[in-house]
Amino acid sequence: MTTEEIRNKLTDRGLKVTPQRMAILEAIYNLKNHPTAENIIDYIKKMYPNIATGTVYKVLGVLVENRLIKKVTTEKDAMRYDGVMESHHHIYCQETELIKDYFDEELDELLQKYFEKKSLPGFKIEDIILQIKGTFQKQY
Repeated sequence: MTTEEIRNKLTDRGLKVTPQRMAILEAIYNLKNHPTAENIIDYIKKMYPNIATGTVYKVLGVLVENRLIKKVTTEKDAMRYDGVMESHHHIYCQETELIKDYFDEELDELLQKYFEKKSLPGFKIEDIILQIKGTFQKQY
């Protein structure tokens, strides 16, 4: 994602464009694999060595609140961040903690229809995200 695209994402949400917000969003897109806050801090400290850890967590909260990124919790309760906002699911390797995005329109449609048939009284579904757990097999 280009710097201009990141800038546009912030302004489209009515957010002020700051170096911290730019650096954190760029880190999430460049690091891929759903980085933790610590991964993000390590990445941006190379360019901004004096950035405070609290600032990073505060900006992450603002980005989540404004739906520019999503939180992803792993089996080990590690909070990770996802910059892909399109509907998708996750394949999670329990051995390596690698998370891969899984896009499948047929699965999305199947889940949507299933929950339309099932009534969850007093509950409004906003999103359905499936996490598929397993281990990636070694390729020879």
